[in-house]
Amino acid sequence: MADGSSGKTGFMTQQDSGPTPNEATKAAEERDARAAHTADREPTVEEAEAAPGRTSSATQKDFKEMTERGAQVKGEGELP
Repeated sequence: MADGSSGKTGFMTQQDSGPTPNEATKAAEERDARAAHTADREPTVEEAEAAPGRTSSATQKDFKEMTERGAQVKGEGELP
């Protein structure tokens, strides 16, 4: 093209791919990936009360109904 561009769009170049992480960044990411992923504290009373397994029977019934209904759906976005 006359303006010096290739005319192609949608192709990434090295310049477009973003910064390359340095060795310190790679080491920090490796440490984070290998670290234990556990809670940093005990749950509050409110959190414990809202925890799974502590739902009302009505909620459990609704969940079961929706799970069964979802298992029977044949097409994407299909309504009952």
